[in-house]
Amino acid sequence: MARIVVIGAGMGAMAAAARLAVAGHRVVVHERSGTYGGALGRVERDGFAFDTGPGLLHLPAVYRDLFVKTGKEPLEKVVELSQVEPAVRHVFADGTTADLPNASRAGVGEALDAALGSGAGAGWSAFMNRAREAWDRTRRPLLEEPLWPNWQVLADREPYPSVPHKRLLRRERRAATLTEVAELELGGDARLRALLEQYALAYGLDPRTAPASAAVLPYLEHTFGAWSVRGGMRALAQAVYERCLARRVEFAFDSAVTRIAEKDGRAAGVELADGTAHEADFVVAGVAPGVLDGLLSGVSGMSGASGVNIRAEGEVPARSGLPSRLTVLLALRGARPAGTPHRTVLHTPDRQDELDRLFGDRPGLPATPTVTVLRPDDPSLTPDAGHEAVTLTVTVPAHTEITEADVDRLLTRAETAVPGLRERLLWHEVRTPADIAEATGAEGGAVPPPSLAAGEGRLLHPANSTRVPGLFAVGGWSHPGGGLPHAGMSGTLVAGLIVEGPEFRGSQ
Repeated sequence: MARIVVIGAGMGAMAAAARLAVAGHRVVVHERSGTYGGALGRVERDGFAFDTGPGLLHLPAVYRDLFVKTGKEPLEKVVELSQVEPAVRHVFADGTTADLPNASRAGVGEALDAALGSGAGAGWSAFMNRAREAWDRTRRPLLEEPLWPNWQVLADREPYPSVPHKRLLRRERRAATLTEVAELELGGDARLRALLEQYALAYGLDPRTAPASAAVLPYLEHTFGAWSVRGGMRALAQAVYERCLARRVEFAFDSAVTRIAEKDGRAAGVELADGTAHEADFVVAGVAPGVLDGLLSGVSGMSGASGVNIRAEGEVPARSGLPSRLTVLLALRGARPAGTPHRTVLHTPDRQDELDRLFGDRPGLPATPTVTVLRPDDPSLTPDAGHEAVTLTVTVPAHTEITEADVDRLLTRAETAVPGLRERLLWHEVRTPADIAEATGAEGGAVPPPSLAAGEGRLLHPANSTRVPGLFAVGGWSHPGGGLPHAGMSGTLVAGLIVEGPEFRGSQ
């Protein structure tokens, strides 16, 4: 039985802790805050409850596997999952509305034909078929296996089978980015382009530079569905936490780790803010890269600046310049109208300004940003049936300072999806990039996207193994990247590497 210290109680860290405990190890989790869940935060006030992180679950099979492998118990026995229907309502810049069904690629095609005109659905369906090929080629190396030592193969090869476009007296052209996929393969319809690019924006990626392999993002949702959890996504975090307790994982909250100790060239434990030291055979760090650098600053030969030195030889470098999120929580009087979609995406009428503000040299909140509106049909989130809890989410640059005028503009935008919003508004709370930075330690409140192939490796995450023997990285800032499914898989990979050793090649 090994002694294992886990730093942080995020979803990836708890997934690793539960699996390691089932394997017979003694696991202690040190969390600097007073609670678990990491990005799955919660705000409760006056009988209302809101998620401050992701509001929907994709690829629930990851957590189904976790609960089966750590207790032979279905996930649905501990949380109530529901597929939201429709999966999403898109409101495009020209006012066109499209309700896309959940986990039905054929149904999505039919809905697009009905909303955008004949041929739109066929074009999208053909794109989804190509996206499936990209998914099949990258699913294992980017989700189910430790990062390959020869990760350059993933960086250099584009798995998306772009359609060749012949040009007179010139070489044929193939789409290399998500924006080029929209331009060359979706018929030039601005609404289809907005639909596709929104999947990149939701993960904080610039569709103009995101590789064509980002096609797996809409494929994942359209194939495996979007799921809600009764009680909010925080209920999923609570279920994972309780599973850890059932497997005798120990938690120490308000317990900040200040240093990872080293002995004989390997990680040997941690030191806490109160001066106490705890020995360990392995250390699992579920923290942002800059935080991990700081914890290793006392390790011989390690750099506390760039983060590159703690990674394995030839490892992909740390990411930088990632966007953050702005979240506005709305407590409304009046019942949620029947037939209201769980999720509505309000597309910007000025995509160029939005992209320039998010990824260009004019950082800030766009004048009319793309806004995601969540209106869950969940009575447990409101004081009674005569009230509604609504969440607005916008992708913004990291470090963005949010003003009252910014929030007021968002409320105006949201009235498109929530008529009479201002008259119904009881109160609102705002979660800014600064709040994310405080909660996670990520610089500027940056939020990690999932790993993607191609793009010269820019969108790969560092491996779970590090150059320091006995030290492993878990969570959204390590392979396979951000998002709830990816965080859960990072826990699977770290547990496998510790239990089976470097020869571990992923789940079967």
